[in-house]
Amino acid sequence: MTHCLDCGSERTTDQCPSCGLTSAAAEVMFRRRLVFRTGIFLLGSLAFPYVSQIYPPLDLDLMLIFFGIIFFGVLFLAVILERRARNRQEIEILKRIYAGFIPLPWILAATLFINGRLDSQKNIAYYPTTVEGRFNMKGIVRGSRRLLVRSWRPGQHFERLAVDVDDFDRFHDGDAVEVAVEPGALGIPWYYGVYRR
Repeated sequence: MTHCLDCGSERTTDQCPSCGLTSAAAEVMFRRRLVFRTGIFLLGSLAFPYVSQIYPPLDLDLMLIFFGIIFFGVLFLAVILERRARNRQEIEILKRIYAGFIPLPWILAATLFINGRLDSQKNIAYYPTTVEGRFNMKGIVRGSRRLLVRSWRPGQHFERLAVDVDDFDRFHDGDAVEVAVEPGALGIPWYYGVYRR
């Protein structure tokens, strides 16, 4: 017994008793939905890095690595689903796993946005530190600029702070700076800015 590629109902004949589609028609409908859902996922994948630059959490690099693993995993799963649908193989379990990952970048982006946007500026803490290095990775759209500073948190040696072009050009190795950090409305600490001491 197999499941319909479109609605997921069990079927014993070529035509699904629930939606009335044949195997070929169900494959076409599933592939259309797959392209649409992948598009939604990709739009969210653009929103997450953008929001993470506006309200950057202190552990941004770890979040980006986690998100990168999920991003490539979901795209790989989409390819597997498309091939299995083309061969009219069973895809119901993989389809449900794939559907569960579609809203994830939107949820992560919304979490960072709410965490920073609803945070009160009364809670800003300033930590004195020193710039130890700079990193500039050119990108197609925006690129990534980081200041490497000594950490004020226990158990951490360095903090990699995502900065804009002005802050990246303004600070150099050995500069004494103060890092403004907010606790976050949802408890995710994020840095508000970098200032000269």
